[in-house]
Amino acid sequence: MPYPNDPDRVLDFPILIGDIGGTNARFAIVVDSYAEPKEFPVVQTADYETLDEAIQTAILDQTHLLPRSAVLAVAGPVDGDEIDLTNCDWVVRPRRLMETMGFTDVVVLNDFEAQALAVVALGEEHLEKIGGGEAETAGSRVVLGPGTGLGVAGLVHGSRTWIPVPGEGGHVDLGPRTPRDLEVFPHLERIEGRVSAEQILCGRGLVNLYRAIAAADGAAPRFSTPAEITAAALEGSDKMAAETLDLFVTYLGRLAGDLGLIFMSRGGVFLTGGIAQKIVPALKNGRFRAAFEDKAPHNALLSAMPVFVITHPMAALMGLAAYARTPARFGVETSGRRWRA
Repeated sequence: MPYPNDPDRVLDFPILIGDIGGTNARFAIVVDSYAEPKEFPVVQTADYETLDEAIQTAILDQTHLLPRSAVLAVAGPVDGDEIDLTNCDWVVRPRRLMETMGFTDVVVLNDFEAQALAVVALGEEHLEKIGGGEAETAGSRVVLGPGTGLGVAGLVHGSRTWIPVPGEGGHVDLGPRTPRDLEVFPHLERIEGRVSAEQILCGRGLVNLYRAIAAADGAAPRFSTPAEITAAALEGSDKMAAETLDLFVTYLGRLAGDLGLIFMSRGGVFLTGGIAQKIVPALKNGRFRAAFEDKAPHNALLSAMPVFVITHPMAALMGLAAYARTPARFGVETSGRRWRA
């Protein structure tokens, strides 16, 4: 059975930590409470049939370290002994990992819980500020990140503990607001009739938005990948790509502002993931911030709320490492998400 929640119980070192997304999986080993995590090359999930194979081949076979515990963050809700990933065919089976790899303890979190933990583990050198005032030290925070999908998590402070709040906020509805939105939205690809935030604010969503703009204008799309669209937009070499990125950051700003209000994020709103890091110039051109603050009657509240782009390439691993070293620092609910031999 999953081990009962006990935040004061330490994990046995060495500890394997893993951030498992829809496209990439990142791993490291935390040797003790003081050493920096030993990182390994990024794993492409498509290159391995199972998580177990990836861990054995890409990590354990490449080191003399033998982890005794594992803390894994996965892109999807954690429920039961077989955990499906939202945008990947891998299934996480903690009991099998313990049987085949000798772990005595396995903790499985949501991937954006790890991103939330990273918010208090990273220094200012890994944060790019996008307007707003000063962050309150113990203020609530929210993290969102467009990538393969769109992840969202909160982080609240209480009883001298940081408590991550996982969820599936990337799947909330996102609707049109301006006349241009009303021209574009009818052409967006939907899921069972819905336009969720993730249908626009992720890699495939960027392509979805670009194609919808082309259809609205009766134009032929030139590009087919997020990288092509963002490159052309940032270079200023394609008008339709430029509008796509402008609308992308506008919609991201609207959602980020909504989430800032929901969590009353006086400690900051944090954008994470590869897409956010690549489009910092677009995030700073004023459109994101204008959409973020346009929340009457709470414009003043939002204008004071700082937004940061997390620039650390392994942010989630840093959050997992912080938790693995000192679980008692964080109010992570492990009931039903911790397995012990």
